[in-house]
Amino acid sequence: MVKTASTMLKLGSQLEGFHLLEPKTKNRVALSDASGGVDAYLVLFICNHCPFVVHIADKLAQVCNQWHSMGVAVYAINSNDVERYPEDDPSKMVDFANRYGFKFPYLFDPDQTVARQFDAACTPDFFLLNAQRRLVYRGQFDDSRPGNDAVVTGADLSRAVEELLAGKQVSGDQKPSLGCNIKWKPGNEPAYF
Repeated sequence: MVKTASTMLKLGSQLEGFHLLEPKTKNRVALSDASGGVDAYLVLFICNHCPFVVHIADKLAQVCNQWHSMGVAVYAINSNDVERYPEDDPSKMVDFANRYGFKFPYLFDPDQTVARQFDAACTPDFFLLNAQRRLVYRGQFDDSRPGNDAVVTGADLSRAVEELLAGKQVSGDQKPSLGCNIKWKPGNEPAYF
């Protein structure tokens, strides 16, 4: 497993929307579909097979389901090259979402446009946006990693979500996420890769 860190996109960056397929429902889902009462947007880049994602998946689903019910529009996105990594195929995304009980969309980014738009580098990679879609947090879920014996708590991301929902400024003390690199299609690798 290749460890890759977040690019740590500049805070305050304005992020555009997207319109992606949700394999579970076979519907196209747009960031703009979240309307009225949305206080925040959470976009997370994950995949089915990454040991870093699997390591946090239970807690991740728990907190994201909770935030989703509190007015946070949560979107998980798989941008991996499924031709070279068939375990991330959209049909298997449905199984993954069902296994962990996702109550939020798990979307497929087949041409990797959205991953590039967000400068996503790894799985998992987290981007918390305010109601105006400006980036207020990017970084890790918590300090736990496969094999380091730290308990999975989601503390870093949870703190940021709680601060944003309370109307406070999100702390700038943010650590990069660490995970497997996004599996870029040949010739589609971003400059930082």
